Amino acid sequence: MRILDHFRGLDYAIEIEDERWIGKIHKGEHFCDVIFASSNGTMPVGDEWFAEARRIPVCGVEVLLVAPTELVWSKAFIQLRHRYDGADVANVILRQHEHINWRQLLGYMEQHWEVLLMHLLNFRWIYPTERDRIPRWLMDELLDRLRHQLELPPPQTRICRGRMFSHIDYAIAVEQWGFADVGGDERHRLD
Repeated sequence: MRILDHFRGLDYAIEIEDERWIGKIHKGEHFCDVIFASSNGTMPVGDEWFAEARRIPVCGVEVLLVAPTELVWSKAFIQLRHRYDGADVANVILRQHEHINWRQLLGYMEQHWEVLLMHLLNFRWIYPTERDRIPRWLMDELLDRLRHQLELPPPQTRICRGRMFSHIDYAIAVEQWGFADVGGDERHRLD
């Protein structure tokens, strides 16, 4: 929010598009997004996002460009009907695989490892000749988790995590089909 305040003080128009994650700075027909978390609000932008950032010149000003690890992490949950960043994830893996800190990425996505697995399988399908760009240990780890999960009974609470991707596209599951939103709710238990 300090960035938005700074630009407001310089007579730029600012708006908060969604207080969970994005604001905008406007000057005439030009604008800039200010992203302060993932679109679902679960991954706030902090110092770790820039620990491995690259410095590059943009319009004569040196700026920090987020590292490939954080770029993949930031795009993993963008899966709306009208905007899907899976192609960006696949292309970053293709072009920057050697610069991705795979252990850090797994750490970022620990709670949502299945989303990471989806993107890695997607990459393997899109670029079959490049599938060795993903470390074997990571695929083994995620597939082992899946195998272990298959042995467990399903959860007792009917939860729709789809709203972490898109509130709109999965609203019907919560509003009409009896699923609890991401946080869960005892009223939606399977008994």
